[in-house]
Amino acid sequence: VRPILEDVRKRGDKALIEYARKFDGLDRKTVDVPAVEREAAAKRLSREFKQAVKTASTNIRAFAKLQLPQERSEVVAPGIRLGQVVRPLDTVAAYIPSGRYPLPSTLLMTAIPAQVAGVPTICACTPRVVDEIFGCAHLLGIPHLFQMGGAHAIAAFAYGTKTVPQADRIVGPGNIYVAAAKKLLAGEVGIDFIAGPTEILLIAEDGNPRHLAADMLAQAEHDTDASAILLTTSRTLAEAVAAEIEVQWQTLPTAETARVAINRNSAILIVESLDQAVELSNAFAPEHLSIPSRSLLKKVRHAGSVFVGPYSPEAGGDYASGPNHVLPTNGAARQRGGLSAADFVKVISVQELNRNGLQNILPAVTNLARAEGLEAHARSAEVRFDA
Repeated sequence: VRPILEDVRKRGDKALIEYARKFDGLDRKTVDVPAVEREAAAKRLSREFKQAVKTASTNIRAFAKLQLPQERSEVVAPGIRLGQVVRPLDTVAAYIPSGRYPLPSTLLMTAIPAQVAGVPTICACTPRVVDEIFGCAHLLGIPHLFQMGGAHAIAAFAYGTKTVPQADRIVGPGNIYVAAAKKLLAGEVGIDFIAGPTEILLIAEDGNPRHLAADMLAQAEHDTDASAILLTTSRTLAEAVAAEIEVQWQTLPTAETARVAINRNSAILIVESLDQAVELSNAFAPEHLSIPSRSLLKKVRHAGSVFVGPYSPEAGGDYASGPNHVLPTNGAARQRGGLSAADFVKVISVQELNRNGLQNILPAVTNLARAEGLEAHARSAEVRFDA
């Protein structure tokens, strides 16, 4: 991965196009997808798909607005006004996977929060020509779409080329090469987080075995490295869910992938109590957590996103309920939640002191400065009160 990053940094578009032709099947002169191509793709979308995008977009946009930090300003002490202003990033880039499963929903989940945040330049990339992704870019009004993937796409956004704008932040999931490139470039460019294999943890005391089995398989079909774990207090339910998984994957088109994920990375565990289940979940810090009722929510400390009750399947959140599906994996939910509109803005602190305000804190300023050996700091405050 590192040689690809360095090559794109040095040779820009020339290297980028070479890699895009080799790995992404690019057959045009540039990675830039023209507006006419995006519009044509949108026209080929079915009415049902367009309606689905409209429904999902409405909910994603509404939730993103709730997540935005708010500007505020308050007088916290005589002569001291403190506050914060919120400013969008200049340019952001979204990586949209289109390998085994093209993910137009990820374009909605990454671009819409950036729009809500007011980012003026929003870019997206995807490795393959996929009508649903190209068409969604048109429907959302995304100004820049590029056909490129892998480490070379991340490098192009990190360093910028004549064709590809340099991004302040790159978001969105990808394969191991995308993850490696983001990890190597973190610090040179902002990223969301390093996405690993997807995961769900379900907690159940009772419930419908068909529903729970379906939820586990929905996670397992993503990838052979995906994991689905059920914690239950009921041996009867555990056995019923295991049996139901065997039934359901008989007719599942993605059974080949799901079967590997279930057999290799997944489990149904019997626990002594729901409290024990929640503690195990907190130790695991799952990307997705399904709980039977709100009564457990107050005990949840670590999770990417929580799904409450029998009618809140993960699939609802993956597509249309509103919260973001770009979520931390591999225990990263111990440090942060999922992607949000807040990831596309800066919260800038503001302080305004009058003479009395500065005078009131002057002893604290000068004593702390001199304790640190920073005499010029102390004098810069004192000089304002020289006769």
